[in-house]
Amino acid sequence: MGKIEGISIKNYGSLKNITLGKTRSHQANKPLSNMTTIIGPSGNGKSTIADVFGFIADCLDMDVEAACDANNRGGFEQIRSQGVEEPIMIELYYRESSNTRPITYELSIDLDKSGRPFVKEERLRQRVERRGGPKSFLHLQNGVGYAFEGSIGGQDDKTGTVDGTKVPVELSDNRKLGIVTLGAMKQYSRIERFLKFLQSWYLCYFTPDAARRIQTSAPQPYLDRIGSNLNNVAQYMYRENKAAFLKTLHDIQNKLPGIEKIEPLKMPNGQIVLQFWEKGFKEPFFSPKMSDGTLKLFAYYLLLHENNPRQLVFIEEPENGLYHHYLGDLAEEMKKNVGNGFSKQLFVTTHSPFFVNSLTSDEVWVLQKGKDGFSTAKRASEYEFVKELTSEGVFVGDLWYDKYFG
Repeated sequence: MGKIEGISIKNYGSLKNITLGKTRSHQANKPLSNMTTIIGPSGNGKSTIADVFGFIADCLDMDVEAACDANNRGGFEQIRSQGVEEPIMIELYYRESSNTRPITYELSIDLDKSGRPFVKEERLRQRVERRGGPKSFLHLQNGVGYAFEGSIGGQDDKTGTVDGTKVPVELSDNRKLGIVTLGAMKQYSRIERFLKFLQSWYLCYFTPDAARRIQTSAPQPYLDRIGSNLNNVAQYMYRENKAAFLKTLHDIQNKLPGIEKIEPLKMPNGQIVLQFWEKGFKEPFFSPKMSDGTLKLFAYYLLLHENNPRQLVFIEEPENGLYHHYLGDLAEEMKKNVGNGFSKQLFVTTHSPFFVNSLTSDEVWVLQKGKDGFSTAKRASEYEFVKELTSEGVFVGDLWYDKYFG
């Protein structure tokens, strides 16, 4: 359980200093919605925001130096904003549930004396009492600092007062995140829960060609980033609960244009292959023969029907390869799927006003480049006249298309 109420990013590419939602340093801001859609012209930073989430995910699996080089990032100096000498800084404002106080995670990455990226500072803090300032329960500088055991306690940021069990920490490698090392230990329960939240993220880079591959029989609970294991996920769902899986396929088939029925076919080796029955044809088509658009829609709906959903999903430009009339229904299904609780949160970047038409102005963020070349972020509802017009029934996507904002 959990969701991000806000994120601040400094010195990451075109994102020199932006904040989306509510953070520790922006308490007056409204928290992010469960459905957060980011729009703006090409080259204004949408993909960079997606890459920030990907960068954090990569830092969990490898050290920060390797993460800077991964996925064609080109190294720290290519990531850091041009003309900037300060470290890259990321702040996540996270809440586990409506009954818990928010947790702030701050990460600072810089170059050491040898010119290699390292974790300059890492901190987790939470206001434990109803009144008073936050208390840090993890604070590392250059890999050295302290952590607090258990679910309560910390060190007061202003007075230095300690409450709880404080443990000195010194990491053997300052290029690795402290939350990865300490989050693997049960005694640091808050760090453990936060790490599990980050590890549950899913960054979707679905490609239809990858989904057409027929892999060996190996049931898998979740789609990989490119969707190459689509049939393996179907096999897992079929094995775990056949009745529920068949119901899921029935729900999905009603949303795929031209599809009358989807049925699983179990092969002799145990692999599951999906059969798509199209209107007008007597024989089914298998997934490798389906159109790009049908495969993409199917993968998105399958993602939304996960039994144990990832807590944060980020999808870039779902409209690519899809007929524009399908996008409104997809956006509606996404909103319905994430709901209002703390079980799931969805981030989407898009160029499509048809997708945006299904959203409220509070669910849409606009990125624009300033004269200095760096991006700014603003909620659509903060633009003049937008709230008034949407309250009268005008669609947000239509206002965007008519240049009321963005």
